[in-house]
Amino acid sequence: MNRQQMLFNSLVEAYQKPLYRYGYWLCGDRAIAEDLVQETFLRAWRGLASLHNPEAAKPWLITILRRENARRFQRKSLDYSDLPMETIADERSGSGFSAEIESLRVGIAGLEPLYREPLLLQMVMGFTQEEIARAMELPSNTVATRLRRARLQLRDLLMDDETRGGIPL
Repeated sequence: MNRQQMLFNSLVEAYQKPLYRYGYWLCGDRAIAEDLVQETFLRAWRGLASLHNPEAAKPWLITILRRENARRFQRKSLDYSDLPMETIADERSGSGFSAEIESLRVGIAGLEPLYREPLLLQMVMGFTQEEIARAMELPSNTVATRLRRARLQLRDLLMDDETRGGIPL
């Protein structure tokens, strides 16, 4: 086994599960998340020579996954329905998550993408503010602002849910 294969195997071993969790939070579908991770590692294998610093692998892989997720929308035209979202059954409801976690997941999914993505990078992937700034190619202060606004929006969404009779957290 050559050096490149060993490096790739170590990346897969170290980041497969965190990338899957992040992909799942982005799309909310297990199969799509698995596809995103598979495509991420396929692109990573092809571009492994461009990874000069193995310590930069985590943000590099996240960037690949984010771009793969964006490509998913570029390739597919979405069919819209006139049905209200509340009437559509949620296929994930039987996933074994507690009601509180499901409420949190729905709350995070309700955030604007501008705020949702840095929050997920911090919560799911454990990125620091500086790592998020590098991965998203933004100034650190912008990331700090987006994280704060994401938390405030999430709090407001969850409080609204609680006042409407939802599950209190």
